[in-house]
Amino acid sequence: PSPNSPCPLPWPIPHPRSPNPLSPTPMDDDHAENGHCGGGEGRGCNGPAPKRARPSPAAISGAEIAAEFSHHDPSVARLNNGSFGSCPGSVLAAQARWQRLYLAQPDEFYFNRLQPGLLRSRAAVREVIGAEEVGEVSLVDNATTAAAIVLQHVAWSFTEGAFRKGDAVVMLHYAYGAVKKSIQAYVARAGAEVIEVPLPFPVSSDADIVREFRGALDRGKAGGRRVRLAVIDHITSMPSVVIPVKELTRICREEGVDQVFVDAAHAIGNVPVDVEDIGADFYTSNLHKWFFCPPAVAFLHTRKGADSSNLHHPVVSHEYGNGLPMESGWIGTRDYSPQLVVPEVIDFVNRFQGGIQGIQKRNHEKVVEMGKMLAEAWGTCLGSPPEMCGSMIMVGLPGCLAIISDKDAMRFRTHLREEFRVEVPIYYNSRKDGETAAKDENSAVTAYARISHQVYNVEEEYHRLRDAIKKLVQDGFNCAMLPPVKKVIEKLFLWWWMGKHVTMEAMSCPFSF
Repeated sequence: PSPNSPCPLPWPIPHPRSPNPLSPTPMDDDHAENGHCGGGEGRGCNGPAPKRARPSPAAISGAEIAAEFSHHDPSVARLNNGSFGSCPGSVLAAQARWQRLYLAQPDEFYFNRLQPGLLRSRAAVREVIGAEEVGEVSLVDNATTAAAIVLQHVAWSFTEGAFRKGDAVVMLHYAYGAVKKSIQAYVARAGAEVIEVPLPFPVSSDADIVREFRGALDRGKAGGRRVRLAVIDHITSMPSVVIPVKELTRICREEGVDQVFVDAAHAIGNVPVDVEDIGADFYTSNLHKWFFCPPAVAFLHTRKGADSSNLHHPVVSHEYGNGLPMESGWIGTRDYSPQLVVPEVIDFVNRFQGGIQGIQKRNHEKVVEMGKMLAEAWGTCLGSPPEMCGSMIMVGLPGCLAIISDKDAMRFRTHLREEFRVEVPIYYNSRKDGETAAKDENSAVTAYARISHQVYNVEEEYHRLRDAIKKLVQDGFNCAMLPPVKKVIEKLFLWWWMGKHVTMEAMSCPFSF
């Protein structure tokens, strides 16, 4: 469109007196519990969303994939889809249309567009994850927000006396750091005893995880206590391992655990997700990591029959008390566009052979292939068998690099970014007394690279990582040669200061620390 032409909208705006084409017909209270229902007269009702007829597009080509991600920095080998995800250009365009729709007429957007649009996305998520009803699905910013919702709910149970102080909450040792801190901030502060499940790494089988998990539940029940909540990762972040969540949830039911919360931040789009089959009370996953949504959006699924009456969004706004989906659908003035483009994301993934399942399968096969290639080139090992990874895999780094702390891991990652233009997370594998590390050809493997594979990745990017590590080893490099973290921070500060006070020409002068 020309600069003066109207903004293309996600759908045609009906005449104010005509029925809203996105409003379903009036329905019973079970379907209308979380929306602005106005008898179908221009007010979106949060019941089952109407389906749009979409033509079946031709299979996407390699050139079209490259065009969809042409906004990526071409100088960087981007092997870290896991942290921030990736969004194709066609979905970004749909997001921009939503943003311009809001800016064109905010009142019209809020009263007539937002809730029907959120419903459309929630209904699409429900279909992908196998939920029974759309009312079980809420959209939130990210998995950390979902964790806060669940943990706040559990904390109130301790505070109000439904749970006894000293009862246990069990979580994996490799739980995401923000979730660990949320557990401390909410449930430990309210009186829960927090028990961590120690997990071996490298790991060889699901049986290792199941054994440790059963042991943690036994500790949680010692002295007549109850285990009130189990927090289980579907895929741990660092190190990345696919956890047998269905089996662990089944064990929780057998052992009388009150509630199960699955933190599946990396799951949707990465591994198959069927929330009914898994059977957890609460299940969350980010839609912006592996499902191609723009940041930031996640879903929280609440199992039908689970105690959800006290589930509330931590940001309290006008919808408080109208059910979690509605509370999450309005937390004040903000950009809701990431939550509104899920149907367009599904259009995108359906351009690939096999849809999202086909993408998952090919990503898994390729990341395993590239992981094995790197391990062989470096003379190291993988951190888990292929069946325990999805679209990410842990690859041991040569021990001679001397990565011996978390700070070393961060400094080494920065070195790869700045010197080789390779973006990949590095994990330092700290060991407890008595544990032995995996061995490479010459020494102990103390660190691992977590590589990802997404549809935009090409083999040359993994070859760049391979060759960078081989060059460092051949040059006799080790982490002791890197500047201390303090120097790195000073360098970043100086670049910031120069950017504010010095001309671009002056900034080009060479210097080092």
